[in-house]
Amino acid sequence: MLQHAAWLGPLLMAALLRQDGVAAHHLACLHLGQKNIPRERRRARNRGDRLLAFLDAIHGAALAGLKEHDRLVLAKNQMARRLRDRRASSKLPDLVELVLARPLVSTGMIQAALKVSKQGALNLVGELRLREMTGRGRFRAWGVI
Repeated sequence: MLQHAAWLGPLLMAALLRQDGVAAHHLACLHLGQKNIPRERRRARNRGDRLLAFLDAIHGAALAGLKEHDRLVLAKNQMARRLRDRRASSKLPDLVELVLARPLVSTGMIQAALKVSKQGALNLVGELRLREMTGRGRFRAWGVI
């Protein structure tokens, strides 16, 4: 289903499980750690080996989380440079916070959160130079580089 964006599936599934109240936190992060552990270790017959594999997955997830945090801090600093010399009433700082809070933002999400028109949302996205993530002409979504 998601051939060109395999990373998106776990994020969508984690969001769905959180929305339904099945799980509260950290599902996508744990998935990142688990996918780096070989299947033989995750499914070992020995309980101790499975526990060690799970702890290694948590360690890998923590390292991936720190790497992601560093990436987001760098992206925020880069976007903050584009906010210089803007009017005080500019919606661009609000868009920066929205983009950093969500993995993907669509035109509709921007419209609802910032209370701007569709064209205004597209103009803000263009000024911020966000990366288009869906590869589509319609129903596009953007994210941090």
